[in-house]
Amino acid sequence: MADSVKEFTDGNFEAEVINSDLPVLVDFWAVWCMPCKMVAPIVADMAVEYAGKIKVGKLDVDKNPGIAVKYGIRSIPSLLIFKKGEVAQMVIGAVPRQQIIAKIEPVID
Repeated sequence: MADSVKEFTDGNFEAEVINSDLPVLVDFWAVWCMPCKMVAPIVADMAVEYAGKIKVGKLDVDKNPGIAVKYGIRSIPSLLIFKKGEVAQMVIGAVPRQQIIAKIEPVID
């Protein structure tokens, strides 16, 4: 299941997220963040459930501060959903699965 979740970095973000043909769910997280660990299984499920409709990946804010700063990430977990290179939806904090789905659904063509 976790194989479906990509690892985004400052180096591959533009190619993987900004230039993606599919909408992209980006989970901004850190190893030490307990709420991030609560959201991780939901994010992994989204990768499987929406395979072929969205791309799903995680970006470690400690290892990749450039992108985190660029998008004003001040609280983690933060889930940003990009469509055509722009932020289309945002979810801040450890939220229930339905709340994440409610943000994904309008972005899928």
